[in-house]
This record gives sequence, structure tokens and C-alpha cells, in this order.
Amino acid sequence: MSGAFRTARGGLVDRDRPLRFRFDGVEYEGLQGDTLASALLANGVHHVASSIRLGRPRGVFAAGVEEPNALVQIEEPFPEPMLPATTVELYDGLVARGLRGRGRLADRPDPARYDATHAHCDVLVVGAGPAGLAAAAVAASSGARVIVVDDQPRPGGSLLGAAEHLDWVASVAGGLRAAPEVRLLTRTTAFGYYDDNHVVAVERRTNHLGAQAPAHRSRERVWRIRARHVVLATGAHERSLAFADNDRPGVMLAGAAQTYLRRYGVRPGRRAVVLTTNDSAYAVARDLHAAGVEIAAVADLRDSPGAGRAPHGAELLPGWAVAGVTGADRISAVTLRRLAGGAFTGPELRLDADLLLVSGGWNPVGALYGQAGGRLAYDDGLGAFRPDGGCRQALEVAGSVAGTYTLKGCLAEGAAAGARAAEATGFRPGEPDLPETADPEVTPGVAVWTLPGDPATSLVDLQRDVTVADIARATGTGMRSAEHVKRYTTAGTAHDQGRTSGTLTSGIVAEMLGVNVGDLGTTTFRPPYAPVSFAALAGRDRGMRFDPVRVTALHAWHVAAGALFENVGQWKRPWYYPRDGEDMAAAVLRECRAAREGVAMMDASTLGKIDVRGADAAVFLDRLYTNMISTLKPGAIRYGVMCRPDGMVLDDGTVIRLAEDRFLVTTTTGNAAVILDWMEEWLQTEWPQLRVYCTSVTEQWATVALVGPESREVLASLAPGLDVSRDGFGFMTWRDTTVAGLDARVCRISFSGELAYEINVSWWDALALWEALAERGITPYGTQTMHVLRAEKGYPIIGQDTDGTVTPHDLGLGWAVSRTKADFIGKRSFTRTDTARTDRKQLVGLLPDGGELLPEGAHLVAAAEPPLTALGHVTSSYHSAALGRTFALALIEGGRDLVGRTVWATLDDGLAPVTITGAVLYDPEGARRDG
Repeated sequence: MSGAFRTARGGLVDRDRPLRFRFDGVEYEGLQGDTLASALLANGVHHVASSIRLGRPRGVFAAGVEEPNALVQIEEPFPEPMLPATTVELYDGLVARGLRGRGRLADRPDPARYDATHAHCDVLVVGAGPAGLAAAAVAASSGARVIVVDDQPRPGGSLLGAAEHLDWVASVAGGLRAAPEVRLLTRTTAFGYYDDNHVVAVERRTNHLGAQAPAHRSRERVWRIRARHVVLATGAHERSLAFADNDRPGVMLAGAAQTYLRRYGVRPGRRAVVLTTNDSAYAVARDLHAAGVEIAAVADLRDSPGAGRAPHGAELLPGWAVAGVTGADRISAVTLRRLAGGAFTGPELRLDADLLLVSGGWNPVGALYGQAGGRLAYDDGLGAFRPDGGCRQALEVAGSVAGTYTLKGCLAEGAAAGARAAEATGFRPGEPDLPETADPEVTPGVAVWTLPGDPATSLVDLQRDVTVADIARATGTGMRSAEHVKRYTTAGTAHDQGRTSGTLTSGIVAEMLGVNVGDLGTTTFRPPYAPVSFAALAGRDRGMRFDPVRVTALHAWHVAAGALFENVGQWKRPWYYPRDGEDMAAAVLRECRAAREGVAMMDASTLGKIDVRGADAAVFLDRLYTNMISTLKPGAIRYGVMCRPDGMVLDDGTVIRLAEDRFLVTTTTGNAAVILDWMEEWLQTEWPQLRVYCTSVTEQWATVALVGPESREVLASLAPGLDVSRDGFGFMTWRDTTVAGLDARVCRISFSGELAYEINVSWWDALALWEALAERGITPYGTQTMHVLRAEKGYPIIGQDTDGTVTPHDLGLGWAVSRTKADFIGKRSFTRTDTARTDRKQLVGLLPDGGELLPEGAHLVAAAEPPLTALGHVTSSYHSAALGRTFALALIEGGRDLVGRTVWATLDDGLAPVTITGAVLYDPEGARRDG
């Protein structure tokens, strides 16, 4: 038997799977599906912990993450402190003890694994209760990518505590798990909501700290989720009232008692008194009565309870309240008195009871909404703060978090929110499949914060031992802000973050100050919503979990063609395409020959693309780039360099002028987000008067580079309406046309030094364009070949041939630095003594005398004998099919004045002589590029 207070049947626990555990040195038995709290209650254990400041006995107060009292220390299998017993899933062999507000860190290494991962979705639903499940089901029916997160081991939310409509829950959850575009994450708590719908959650991937997961799985995983639209269905927490000795074991939230009974099959007591301000506690009283718990009385603070119906045999006492509680480690009696005008009146009624169930109303769980930038407004009808409907994020709120406390209303709101979220992301939702419900008649509750009695024993924040007297001292010092009172008293600063005490604190402060609680407001909600272990936050970022994986529209084709990939930023880019029997060197040489001697093509879609438009766009770009952009004509393209304020190169790329007030800026693949942030920083902090808007369009345009001396003929065959002649389509110009029957923008740009074109089409048309080229037998090439081709021409890669200490002049790009512009970012730094030195490290070419392939990063020294004076280092090194030998690029002090000189490169087995050359080793006149 798993405890004397366990019901004979019912609940969602597995009665055929008993579990042994130890608490405070005593052996107990629970059932699979229990929490530590429910298992303790089943065994009649009510004194679970002690309060941190007063040392008073504390028992289980709630049933979930809102628990303020029952903090425990897990001892086995691995120490873990400060866990609410209500969130610890029971497992065989658990060893725990109660705490007095402080735990103990482990004295041995943690054997578990922790990691992190990234996910993207169209719709993120936070909460898998009735509203969340309805929202997720409707959004999923549209074909949208949906992620659902819920902190419980199984979906259902409040329906689990009421044991209602569980067949519908199972059906919806099964459908979500089976849907290909849906991920349902249980045991996962969303704890942070940041800008751009970035939600961070932590998943408990084992039965908490019990039986370890398989070796390839971790104990906890942090999910970093980017969602186009969010549905918050986070529910509501029941709150208590402040009255004398309201912290005794046996005082429990009414809804929690129903959860222990209906979900876990546990009677939390034998004889109960109910204290309520609203209708929700009546259903609890009837459920407990039906399960054999005697209900001595229902004290309703409302003079006219209305729809409230007490169970048979229980005395209904309208307008009565708790005047006192008797008992130490467990309450033994409750004293009731009539309440009138804020004071007790008339005789006392003393009732023997071991359970006092309290419902002071419900607080919508608005923490994530507040983190998202939304405001919470006080609702007099609810007696609580709820989302006010205005938020800068793309989100919906549904269910009890929105102040809707009826099941029918939650289901309808959830379905509507899911439909709006799907439609906002471009999907058409289906009709919701909701269970039939009949909402009971509801009588409005009343907002009551305190009852008459000793303020020094009337607890407001149970975890911090903050009393009504403490709050009175705070307001007595002149404090008028909820934030100040919070810091003075520490109310709401513990691990539960005021989930049961926050609104109660605001209500009491407002009452003491004689102001409206809505005007006073609440304290600020900050991440994390619930405690997160340092181990999880510091977990591994490795392999697929290190960063989001981005792929181009052509990725599946590259995979089918046998491409090997390299990671460039977050992108998977084809590295090279080996044929049977080819190693990397052979494949790259073949691809290079195709580009130099015939025609080849590359997927260049990952290049950063930023649409810059507005009346001041030209002025803005003149300030960002070292060269003049405003003189560029529509239809023309210009290469440009950006510098930091210290004059060092930040990025390079091309600028395409589309119209007088519109430009398309390209960046290096890895710097696309950096440059967009850079633009926004200057616009928002330094030049807010400029009328400019910047938008990333990287994933709107797929780009195919068509390269080689035969590229003009290929393009002419695919674009018969385009004049591809040298005079008709000159270098560094662009044309809108039709290529292979597709709308395209063709740019006459070359990063290879060959005659080349960059064909830009819609992301959706990329495969059709690529296949049209592939049908002509054109050789695809990858990033390694691209590097060889550009290095032969001396084109630098920012971040590879630069290290943050390189100016445009060092790279030989002085021609791209305007001498006539009044100013641009970095200009003044070029006049500094250090920046103007002629012996700075400069980009040059290297030809190894012995034909060695120099290691990238190898040091270059002035002589083969000591002393070895360092001159610079190798930045790029390759085999060249066009040159018929190895070559390299390097940064060498005063390198351009050393052309023709011999220096030595450090190798593993000694030094190798190399000859310094100019950076351009292939076609220095540019004749091949011009075609």
C-alpha cells in the first residue's frame, strides 16, 4: 500500500508500479506518476520543511511550480538543492530531506550530461492545458510548424487536476505527436521571453534526477526557440489570503487539494474547512466530500455566494472568515467568525479539522507576457492583473492567463488564438475539434487581501517569511512603490518569484496606502520564470546543438550530388563535390579547371543581402562605406569596404543601386547579421534623423554564380531576351530579366576573376534555375574552389585574410577609400601615426620555392638562422590548377616593398623558403574578367 491517505481507486498514477523512497530518514512507498509532494501526503507527511527566517513548520501548500513551502534537498542519486517537492517526479530510490530555505551543493562531480539546442517554428504554444492544446491543434491543422512546451510530464494542464476530458487530451496529444511539422515538448518550462519572439526553455529529459537516460541523451536541455508567432496559454495560479497562522501545515490552496485527489488519488486530509472568495472552491469541496473527506464548513467571504453549492452535510457560512488556526506540526482546529466592515463580529465557531483549504482568487500567469514587453492591467471583476492586450511581440494570449476561467471559454479562446497565429504566419487553419462542455453559472468573486488578526503571524510571502507587519513597516517608512516594498521586505524575491504572493502584496500595500491596486501595479517580471540549474545554462553547445543550422533552397540537390559540407556562420555550404575515387585535392583541382577553362556554377545564396531604402539611403551608405556610394547610378554596382571607427576593416561586399532611394547591399556570409546590427546601431543611436530602413532579404533571394569563359553563351541560351554582349551588359552592372523562364536579377559581378554572372531568383525558384543549368552539364563547385579562385586574384576574405588589425590600405584597397568625402566611419583613424605607418602588415602573395602547401597560420620569419625575426603569417594557402603549383596569401610587415625577396615559413619539420609576390597571381590585367 502506498499510504493511508491514498484512495482505493482513481487518479492518473500507476497502482501496479510501487516506488520506494526515503524522506528525512524514513522509508516510504509511492506510485509511478506521483510527485514527491503527493507521495508524502499519501503517507500522511505534512510537516515537510521549515521557514527560512522564523523556523516555523511548513507543509505542502500548492501542487505545482508555484509551491512556496515544501522545499527539499535531493540526496541520492545526486545532490540537488532547493527543489519544490511538488515538481520532483517520484522515482525508485529517491532520497530527500526537507529544508529551511537553504540547500547544499554537491560535493562530487555531476555525472550527468547537459546540452542546448535551437529550434525555429511558425507558432510556439506555451502551455498544454485546454487553451494551449486547442490552439496547437488548430495551428497544426494549417500545416504550420508548431512547437508546444509544457512543464508537466504529460499534457492536459488543469484538466489533469480535474480529471476531465482526458480522452480529448489524449486524442489531441496523439495527433500533435504524429504530425510531421509539430514538436510536443513535455517537462519543458519556458523561462525567458526576449525580443523577436526568442523564447528560452529548459527540458528535463529524465525522470528528474532518477534513472539516468541512455548515454546519448542528456539530463536537461536548454531550447532556444525562435517563433514567428507565440500563443501564451500559461494558465493561472490560485492565491491565498493573509490571516493569522496561515502558514501552518494543513493549510493548502483549494485547487491543489483537488489536484492531489483527482490526479494522484490522494486525500490531503480527513476533515476540512474551506475558506473562499469565489466559486471555484465549491467544486473542490464536493469532490473531496465524494472521496470520503468530511467537509466541516464552507466559509465564503461573500455575503451572497450565489451559485456556490456546498456538499451535503457541510455548513455554508456566507460572510464568515477564518479567525484563528490551532495546531503546530499540523492544524487541528479552525476558528471562524462573522466578518463585517473589515472586523470580526459575533461569536466564534471552532471546528475540528486537519485541513484548511483556501481560495483567495486566481492570478493569471503573466510573467512571460511581462517579459515580452506587455503590461498587466488590474481587472476589478477578476480581482487580479491580466494582460492588457498591448505588446510589441507577435503573440496571442488565451485561457485563464487572459482572465477566462471557464473551460468552455478557455477552449474557444485557445482555438481562436491558434487560428490567428496560423493566419498571421500565412497558413489557413482548419475547424477546431473541441469537447462538449457546459460551463456552470458563475458568481463574481471578491478581492480580499487580509483578514483581522495578528499581523506578525499573518504571512504574505510564505517562502520569505514576509508578514503583514513587515509590509506595514515598509509603507510606514514612506515607501509608495511595489518595487520598493519588494526590496525592503524581500517579498517576491525567492525561487517562486511571488507566484502566490505577488498580487497579494500589491493588494495589501494598496490597502495600507489607500490607493487603487490597479494604480499601484505589480513588480517587474524578469527571467527566469522558474529556477534553472547552472549546469543546464552551462551545458554543452556541441555538434548539431552548437548553433542553428541553416540550409539553402538547393541543399537537397547538393546532398544528392554527394557534396561534402562546411559550416560557414550558421550555414551548411557545399565544400566540394567529390566523384568516385577523388579526394578533396583532386575534386577541387577539377572544379577549378572547369571554372577557368569552361563554365562552372556555385550556390552563393548565403551571401548576406540587405535592402536599404529611404530618402537618406545614399547619405547613410556614404557614411558607412569608405568609398562614395551616392554617385552610383541606378543599374550600376560598386564594390565597397566598411571600417570600424578605429579604421580597421569590418566587412566588404557590393552595393547595387536599384533606384534613387533604394539599394541592395551584399555582405560576407558570416557577417550578414553583424552588418545589419551595425547599420541599425548607427541609425538608432547616432543618426536617428536619417530616413532609412534596413531589411534583411538574404533568404528571399537565391543566388547562383555562373563562372567561366563560356558563361556568356550559357546565359544567352537561358535568357534570350537579355543582351549579354560585353558592350550591352558591362562589368558591375545589373539587369532584371527572365532566365530559364524565371523572373531573375542578373548581376555582372565576379569573385573569381573570370567572366561571371550572379543570377538571383526567388528562393522558391532556386531549384528550377539550378536544374536548368545542371541539364547543360555545367560543373558545380564548392567553397574550397571559390577560395582558390578568389585567392589567385588576390581577393581577400574578411575574417580569414584579416584579423581585426587590418586597414583597407593594408589589403591593397586604398583605391576604395575616398579622398573627397567629408567623413565616413573610420576616416579620422587613417591619420593616426600607427595607422599611417608604411611598415604595417600588408597583404601579399607567396610562392613556396619547394612547392610545399604552407599551413595556414604559419609564421613567416626574415632569415633561416637565429635570431628569427617574425614578419607576419600565412592567411590562405592552396594548390592552383591555373598556376600549376601551390601558392599562398600572407600578411607581412611592409610586404609590398619586399616583393621578390625570400622569407621563410615555419613548418613542423623546419623552415621553408618562399618568395614574396604581389597579391594578384592570376590575370593581373583583368582581361579574363572583362571577357
